[in-house]
Amino acid sequence: MQDIVVDPGAHNRAAWDKYVQEGNEWSRPVSAEDVERARMGDWSIVLIGREPVDRSWLPTDLTGKDVLCLASGGGQQGPILAAAGARVTVFDNSPRQLGQDQMVAARDGLELRTVLGDMRDLDAFGDAAFELVFHPVSNLFVPDLAPVWRECFRVLRPGGTLLVGFLNPDVYLFDHEALDERGELVVVHKLPYSDVTQYSAEERATKFGADAPLEYSHTLTDQIGGQLAAGFVLTGFAEAPDQSNASAQYMSNYFATLAVKPG
Repeated sequence: MQDIVVDPGAHNRAAWDKYVQEGNEWSRPVSAEDVERARMGDWSIVLIGREPVDRSWLPTDLTGKDVLCLASGGGQQGPILAAAGARVTVFDNSPRQLGQDQMVAARDGLELRTVLGDMRDLDAFGDAAFELVFHPVSNLFVPDLAPVWRECFRVLRPGGTLLVGFLNPDVYLFDHEALDERGELVVVHKLPYSDVTQYSAEERATKFGADAPLEYSHTLTDQIGGQLAAGFVLTGFAEAPDQSNASAQYMSNYFATLAVKPG
């Protein structure tokens, strides 16, 4: 069923640009009040689900820290980290997602850099450019993860940390229509799953809409083992449900890892 030609980067760029126009949850920027509180030291950001990330996973003092918000546009995490004192670069595949960060920075007088690109290619940055990479749930939008982990390892300084959020691959087992419309868990897909291999373009348009992002499940070997293979040492793990999903009463929908580049 695989399409003859499919460019997930180009397709998902257009899809997320449209999401911004439609007011997607992950494209709604933080308020000026949130930014002001962050300046005063009262802040939180989301890595998985809707609960704040464990603050022990982040530096106690962000002042002057070089932080890369990877595939993290939308005007949410980047502006908060910048208001807390970090030197923030937001990297994303969607110009409109980056536009949300630019809007908040202009509105609230934040110093924040935005860079457009594919998370698998961080050639815009030199080696050891950052002390922290914050990578919320987004790698489901690329088919291969090894380049992501290699690039994260390269751009981090020794002793730097990588925070990653990702989907539990088991969520892709289920028929999405039965899950979303009737709350039924009907197993229909083999893993690993991808929209591209599972459905034709016509079928995807019928099921998800022609403009929906392309999604790819990834094995835990690719997610966790991939970070280890790139050279990271894992020092933290967390999980969370997605309360908007009927499967949440049975399983954790999200996983998160904290990893360190050895010094």
